[in-house]
Amino acid sequence: MNTLITIALSQYGTTEKVGRLHNPIIVNYFKEIGSTWVKDDETAWCSAFVNWVALKARKKASGKLNARSWLSVGNKVTKPSVGDVVVFWREAKNSWKGHVGFFIGYSEDRTKIYCLGGNQNNQVNIKAYPSYRLLGFRRL
Repeated sequence: MNTLITIALSQYGTTEKVGRLHNPIIVNYFKEIGSTWVKDDETAWCSAFVNWVALKARKKASGKLNARSWLSVGNKVTKPSVGDVVVFWREAKNSWKGHVGFFIGYSEDRTKIYCLGGNQNNQVNIKAYPSYRLLGFRRL
C-alpha cells in the first residue's frame, strides 16, 4: 500500500473536540510541521494534515496551511493513483479557499472524487467531493 495512505489511515477517525477543548493530536499536526502558533483544532487543518503525512513519509510538502499551496508541490498528473494529492476549490473557483487530501478513487460515474483527508466534517475520513471542483492532482 502507498506509504502516504498508510500514514493517513493511521489517523482515521481523529476528530475535533467541541467547545473550548482541542484534540491534542490535531494540534500536534500543526506543531510538527512548524506552525507552532496554532493552538486549537478550530483552525482549518486539511493542509496541516497533508503536510504532516508528507513529513512522516519523507515526501515533499507545501509547508503552508492553505490547500491551494499544494498545486505547486510535486508533479502534476492527469491520471491519478491512490495516494496522489488532490486539490479542490471551495466557495468559488477563483477564490483563495480550497481543500486538499489524498486521492482514493472516482465514483463509478466519475462525478465524485473520493478523498482521504483531515478536516472533512471535522475529522480524518474518506469523503466524496464533486469532480467539477477539482483543481488538480499532484504526485509527491
